[in-house]
Amino acid sequence: MTEDVQKHSVHTLVFRSLKRTHDMFVSDQAKSVALDDESYKVKMDVKLKAEYGAVLHMPVLKEGKDRVSQLPGSMLGHHSYTQPGDDPDYLITGTHAYPSGPGVALTADTKMHRNPSEGGIYSMALALPPSQARQDVSRTAASVADIHRHAGGAERSHPMSSAVSLLEGGGTRNSALMRKAPTMPKPQWHPPWKLFRVISGHLGWVRSIAVEPGNQWFVTGSADRTIKIWDLASGKLKLSLTGHISTVRGVAVSSRSPYLFSCGEDKQVKCWDLEYNKVIRHYHGHLSAVYDIDLHPTIDVLVTCSRDASARVWDIRTKANVHTLTGHTNTVATVRCQAAEPQIITGSHDSTIRLWDLIAGKTRATLTNHKKSVRTIVLHPRQYTFASGSADNVKQWMFPDGNFIQNLSGHNAIINTLAVNSDGVLVSGADNGTIHMWDWRTGYNFQRIHAAVQPGSLDSESGIFACMFDHSESRLITAEADKTIKVYKEDDTATEESHPINWKPEILKRKRF
Repeated sequence: MTEDVQKHSVHTLVFRSLKRTHDMFVSDQAKSVALDDESYKVKMDVKLKAEYGAVLHMPVLKEGKDRVSQLPGSMLGHHSYTQPGDDPDYLITGTHAYPSGPGVALTADTKMHRNPSEGGIYSMALALPPSQARQDVSRTAASVADIHRHAGGAERSHPMSSAVSLLEGGGTRNSALMRKAPTMPKPQWHPPWKLFRVISGHLGWVRSIAVEPGNQWFVTGSADRTIKIWDLASGKLKLSLTGHISTVRGVAVSSRSPYLFSCGEDKQVKCWDLEYNKVIRHYHGHLSAVYDIDLHPTIDVLVTCSRDASARVWDIRTKANVHTLTGHTNTVATVRCQAAEPQIITGSHDSTIRLWDLIAGKTRATLTNHKKSVRTIVLHPRQYTFASGSADNVKQWMFPDGNFIQNLSGHNAIINTLAVNSDGVLVSGADNGTIHMWDWRTGYNFQRIHAAVQPGSLDSESGIFACMFDHSESRLITAEADKTIKVYKEDDTATEESHPINWKPEILKRKRF
């Protein structure tokens, strides 16, 4: 006779099994497993040997009762805890015994290594010259303190070591902590710059400049929607290119091919072939006005940044959008490329600077020191450093991680553009038409220029939108709001006597942030 077994679903059976398991273990739920003494002992032995083997056999302290009497009178106020015993020396155990000299047999007495007593250390320190004594006492005091600490009496050694160091060195610990107030080093002398030429021709604000690698001509982009090519030596117009339907905000000339690249507020990025003076490629993708453009120096890659809060990396040949660099929360105003890491640097109206990993298309570092929009970035031509310009001040940074170097304060305006040459002259151009010249190393502002606007323009139309040194670094070209391009050069007649450095190191302090 067979009984019918009631059939349950798998779901029910699983839950019944769970309930039985729970009931079985509910009494000792969350209780730790009982510690096995033997395994714990093995574990601790292994850990001691592996991690603390080097310091396992430290000197054992054996103090005498008469220790206090050996100290000088000035030290008697510091009472020391003493243990029974009449020998004030330190007995070292656990090391290999060695005889005190050649031919001396090892006996029970010579197997003990003795260190000098603290009183002996103190008297020896007083006999040494001051500088040597200070070094030796601090070293000995530290080792004595270590011995005391190992024996469980860390507090005992502090009065002795601190008293000796204070007596000899005048508070060595505190003097190490005291920092000298930061002062500006003496700046290098640079000749002043003067206005050399004013070039007219554009019918709108001149927004961007690029100098070609051969240093024969330069390009400007303007709010009149044209790109103009000018002869650098004579300042004469060579060519006008039309095609943009809004302000041209960025131009770049390739050193690897006969191409000129431009971008504008019409969201367009164009590649011009300068052999035919025609557009041969468009790079589509930006959702808003494109504000800056730069070419990678060693690979055929183009980087643009836009009001859509992104920077885009383009393959020049295939027009492919290789990366879209997202992360900024507002307009990306400026972008720069270099061959070394980080290969792309962007500055944004969200007041941050981002350093990008070009291969991964991700942010390497975000620099948040600026409090206002970062409108311009310039890379130093020789050093592994860069500068960024904002309405709060100009800041210098160190690659590759963007470590802050110093502030260049004093240009109290919206800084639109920065340029730097190999001689260490940094130029900042602002919205109010002022140009400040700085010594890169020290941050000393050696010249301020406010050029007159073009006749017929309003005074409010003085503004510097872009500036750039030519490749000889003897000319500074500025693009301005009075529709002109101004060329500056160094004053050849100036000397250190005629234009001395007005250097006040006690006034000019660097800020620490």
